Amino acid sequence: MGVTMAIRESTQVKAQDERLPYRLRDRFMSAPELALFRALQNMAGKHYVVCPKVALSDIFYIVRPNENVHFFNKIFRKHVDFLLCDPKSLQPVFGIELVKPVGKSETREADQFLDDLFLSAGLPLVHVMSSENYSEDDLAELFQLAILKVKQTKTLRATGKADSVPHCPVCGKMMVLRMNRGGPNASKRYYGCMDSPKCSGVVRID
Repeated sequence: MGVTMAIRESTQVKAQDERLPYRLRDRFMSAPELALFRALQNMAGKHYVVCPKVALSDIFYIVRPNENVHFFNKIFRKHVDFLLCDPKSLQPVFGIELVKPVGKSETREADQFLDDLFLSAGLPLVHVMSSENYSEDDLAELFQLAILKVKQTKTLRATGKADSVPHCPVCGKMMVLRMNRGGPNASKRYYGCMDSPKCSGVVRID
């Protein structure tokens, strides 16, 4: 009996060892991602299909890939946090990226590239500061600003002018296009630091 049990246990251990070296992650989305997903579902679920963690290579392709091989690495194994798609055609309409605070010495090259990538394709990219609670009114404002930025970029390119997102003059971090809600500057746009309200850096738009 003891020998039989030992053989069974040995067989089970061997079977386990022969499994492919993959395991299911504990969580598919982090708490901020899940909170934003639910907010997007409530706000836009009736109008768009909310797709989480979509690979950039599934959204964009590279023109003349043999000549532009080095551009492939910029999107390889990278994704956008959420993609809102038309419910009938499933064509992308909005990209949504959670913005995480970065230190003064950290580069924002990857963030800038993602912004430029979406702008070059004429696809609005909404930058949302990472949190576990999101206001639908705040999100709606960010969507409007993303649409406006795409329109402005098209106009600037048509007139031969280039658009660029400024660095925060206070801490050097990425800035986000925002809009004043009240006061004498109500409805006027400006660039605010991505680390607001911790950082008060502002760049006004004439």
